[in-house]
Amino acid sequence: MHLSSIQLACVALVAVALSAAAPPSSSHHITRRSFFSRKCKGVYDASYFARLDRICDDCFNLFREPSLYNLCGENCFTTPYFKGCLESLYLYDEKEQIDQMIDFIGKR
Repeated sequence: MHLSSIQLACVALVAVALSAAAPPSSSHHITRRSFFSRKCKGVYDASYFARLDRICDDCFNLFREPSLYNLCGENCFTTPYFKGCLESLYLYDEKEQIDQMIDFIGKR
């Protein structure tokens, strides 16, 4: 069975409409599982966790060192690698706010 050009155009329009309506996917999905795998023992706050995780992601994108992403987020973002990422990304102005986020989700 062959599709006519009109049927083919309709199928293409539906495919485009469905892809436009779908939520954008990120490179990795933030879940509670990743919260606990990072050894966070505080209160799960998706926005805080996503912000801290994004810092590690940005740091990885800056240096392209495969193990850096995991080293950055170990022990709920309390490693020297995380602090190095903050400095490398020039996030000095946000340090106090970031420390509060870590305290909240990590219960240091």
